[in-house]
Amino acid sequence: MADSSTSGELAASLRSLVSRMAPGERLPSSRDLIERYRVGPGTVSRAIAVLAAEGAVVTRPGVGTFVAPRRSRTAAAGDTSWQEVALAGREYDPGNATEAASPPPEGGVAMSGGYPHESLWPARALGNALARAARRPDAWHRAPAAGLEPLRALFARTAGGTVTAQDVLVTGGGQGALSMLFRAIAAPGGPVLMESPTYPGALAAARAAGLRPVPVPMDDGGIRPDLLADAFGMTGARLLYCQPTFHNPTGTVLTPDRRRQVVEVARAAGAFLIEDDFARHLGHGRPAPPPLVDDDPDGTVVYLTSLTKPASPSLRIGAVIARGPVTRRLLGMRYVDDFFVTRPLQEAAVELLSTPAWDRHLQALSGALRERCATLAGALQRHVPDWTVTRIPQGGLHLWVRLPQGSQATAVADAARSRGVFVNPGDRYFPAEAPGPFLRLNFAAPADLTELTEATTRLT
Repeated sequence: MADSSTSGELAASLRSLVSRMAPGERLPSSRDLIERYRVGPGTVSRAIAVLAAEGAVVTRPGVGTFVAPRRSRTAAAGDTSWQEVALAGREYDPGNATEAASPPPEGGVAMSGGYPHESLWPARALGNALARAARRPDAWHRAPAAGLEPLRALFARTAGGTVTAQDVLVTGGGQGALSMLFRAIAAPGGPVLMESPTYPGALAAARAAGLRPVPVPMDDGGIRPDLLADAFGMTGARLLYCQPTFHNPTGTVLTPDRRRQVVEVARAAGAFLIEDDFARHLGHGRPAPPPLVDDDPDGTVVYLTSLTKPASPSLRIGAVIARGPVTRRLLGMRYVDDFFVTRPLQEAAVELLSTPAWDRHLQALSGALRERCATLAGALQRHVPDWTVTRIPQGGLHLWVRLPQGSQATAVADAARSRGVFVNPGDRYFPAEAPGPFLRLNFAAPADLTELTEATTRLT
């Protein structure tokens, strides 16, 4: 085995070896494995750890590694039908809001999902930040319920305006925080106003909280304040969920005049406005407008952001910014739900955001997203000219594409899948009936520009 062999390859070789050995039989020593497979001690340790986690071997420090007793892989099938009765009366239907977690099959190209390809993650900076965080003497101490003070200050600085660290609650990413906000602010059975279209994860979280999503139409300037006022008046809603900057899925940015109007409409209705600013760090070169919470001293806006999109799906660190009694309620829910966000991850986030490497990463990410967006838009125009890109966004990860009238978005997505390209049909993004056939295409998910262009040719 060559020096470049990975611990995964060694684990596969050892797995084969173990399958031919008897339970209780001792594996070759680490020194023997190093010599036999020509790998380093660390590679051997990691491979043995993998097999131990699988239950294939048992390690005895100072003695050796032994084949574990064989376990029966067959078990009598249980009868879980009783759960249908036990769960009756508490409806939970996330619909098709969940994103595919597994990578596409070999040869397939993902243009679905909500994250950039791993090549766009700041892998080295993340590793260095985590290593530095782990060396802190208090890294494994209990974290404050509201989050580490330095991290809260960093999020407050990003929001700008009069926001202070005391207004910030650190969360375990954005999705869980969104679920918490819906449960904390609105009563089950009540309405929640949402842009149409909107983020499917928000629709799922609202429905799981027992809320009733009510669509408010958008145009090129974002959500329409006049129809928003009508919706508040007709439904009596006390909550609006919106994405004013680089909206998912359309990429729309709420116009400057409407930004103030939307907050004023919500305030006049005595309602909260959840501002989901998930794409704050996903701009394509131009500065993003300031958040709505930047100019909201009265606590109408509850602000939500996260580091998972620009950094990594596994950096589950986000923040909620709120003022007034709702802050105490959210902190109370933290004590009920999970006490605090794991401290090592918070420490790593502080390390990451405090270094020049983070700014360099954001600059590189901005250029890469801009290039990918232009590449996909141009390829679509060449290969599927009857598809209409609704806008070239100035930020975010997606293009929102209108299909020819009479098309069925699900059928088009199924046909693309049969050719090895995975896309999101647009029906899932609407709180009610879709006004037409749409697709959402993630230009950040493919491995590179070549794969992105190749995927587009398969859509024809």
